[in-house]
Amino acid sequence: MTLEEDISPFEYDKAYKTILKAESEGLNEAFKNARKVLCVQPHPDDNDLAAGGLVAKLSEQGCKVTYVTMTDGEMGTLNPKMRPEELATIRRTEQKEAAKILGVKNLIWLNYRDSELKSTIEARNKLISVIRKFRPNVILTVDPWLTYEAHPDHIATGFLAAEAAFFATLPHANSDDMKNGLEPHTVGFIAFYWTRKPNIYVDITDHMKIKLKAVASHKSQFPPESFKKLEDTLKAYFRLMGKKIGVKYAEAFKVLSLRHLHCCTYAEDL
Repeated sequence: MTLEEDISPFEYDKAYKTILKAESEGLNEAFKNARKVLCVQPHPDDNDLAAGGLVAKLSEQGCKVTYVTMTDGEMGTLNPKMRPEELATIRRTEQKEAAKILGVKNLIWLNYRDSELKSTIEARNKLISVIRKFRPNVILTVDPWLTYEAHPDHIATGFLAAEAAFFATLPHANSDDMKNGLEPHTVGFIAFYWTRKPNIYVDITDHMKIKLKAVASHKSQFPPESFKKLEDTLKAYFRLMGKKIGVKYAEAFKVLSLRHLHCCTYAEDL
């Protein structure tokens, strides 16, 4: 039977739920069979804060995880005496340490200026090239549709990652890639973190400790003397997410396939 035939006997609400069920099929398998995951973050530390447990779990399972950091992170200080270029160097070192803890060996830096990232064709094309070179099964990034998000780097990063995933399949998008031997690639899923509409929860109970250790590596952002407060906040949030699936700690993601990124009126409800 076709989906149209499936929904024909039902009133609107039940028909809509039937469509959602059909369109959601396979989304919960996104991370289970992934061999390569590309994590696109606005700044050093975003992946670790939001998805460090998942990253550690995937690395442990033999998945190859690559971090792409869009900006240099040089604005991330309240200290007027800290020079931006010095902070950028410090934050890169901290991210390398955190990545090592989580089992991430491949780090890519695009070095756009912190706080000034825009959703440009140039930035999108750089990500398309990275996707075609790395050929991930899943792209992990920040949700640009988060209500009240005020940081332009987060918004731009999410949009750029989604756009790049969508256009990486098309041979005439960023066509110079073909001349450089980079073939089009279709990403299976895109997973957004810091989202209000999660549809996938990942048990990170056994990886919470290593996640927190990785986050603690970002000392320029979270000084050791005040880390306990952040730790308590993170534990409370991920404990809350864990309650959705009956575990102690969980990370939450909005997982979609590429077909849900264009003219899909029900993607929000999947």
